[in-house]
Amino acid sequence: MQPLFFDLRATHNPHRWYLPLTPDVCVGRQDDLFMFGGIGLASAIAAMEGTTGRPVIWATAQYLSYAKPPSVVDLDVWVPTAGKYNSQARVISHVGDKEIVTVNAALGSRPSEISQQWLAMPEVPPPQDCEPGEHWRQAGYGLHSRMEIRVAKGRYGFDRAGAPEPDGRLLLWIKPIGDFAIDAPMLAIIADHVPSGIGNALGKNAGGNSLDNTLRIRRIVPTEWVLCDIRILGVHGGFGHGAMYLFAEDGELMATASQSVIVRVRETLEDR
Repeated sequence: MQPLFFDLRATHNPHRWYLPLTPDVCVGRQDDLFMFGGIGLASAIAAMEGTTGRPVIWATAQYLSYAKPPSVVDLDVWVPTAGKYNSQARVISHVGDKEIVTVNAALGSRPSEISQQWLAMPEVPPPQDCEPGEHWRQAGYGLHSRMEIRVAKGRYGFDRAGAPEPDGRLLLWIKPIGDFAIDAPMLAIIADHVPSGIGNALGKNAGGNSLDNTLRIRRIVPTEWVLCDIRILGVHGGFGHGAMYLFAEDGELMATASQSVIVRVRETLEDR
């Protein structure tokens, strides 16, 4: 069994989990790190799957506050409904009495031979033929230093200024560095890269803080890289909205995601 990308730990209570925060699951300035939003959703998905014994179908996270290392995030799993094939569950992730992330989800599977896909993966070069994408704050620390990114379309990092993307679309190949499976928690982490498309769409060194993250799982298949088709739908009043389609290398649509973001324009590495 491959390890998780984060250090989620069980307790004697099957409905209580905890996550010690270390810099490698955090983002931000090196002197002001905080938990990456995708880690909040991913750890909640892993906790719910561990508690119910069922795979996630969809999960949506509402980001309420920041958790900073070296604090410990407690995850309380509630399962108000458990049917024959699916369960409805909720996680409240908190540090002490401070609520950080609330996640609602459905988990389960039904016996069915139907498996079809209508959304096709865009035609792009394979990862090895795409330019590396260096995160604008990737300096050998934090979560972004643990992800490898290749840019298939658009601009990523600090080369976006003055080059707006007319269709607001960014195509990235992403994979974790190390022996980590592409599973639902990992797709939740990758899906939280939707804000990366904000700067590409605007032609500015911009991104933002996620207000939410919704992940819908179709079918997960073995793959090393994930193609992320990021589409920024619009920006207005200081907020942006975007979506992502996550494909395996063989073209299988594994999941979809969507987010709303507080838009922030960054002039220097110190801006957040």
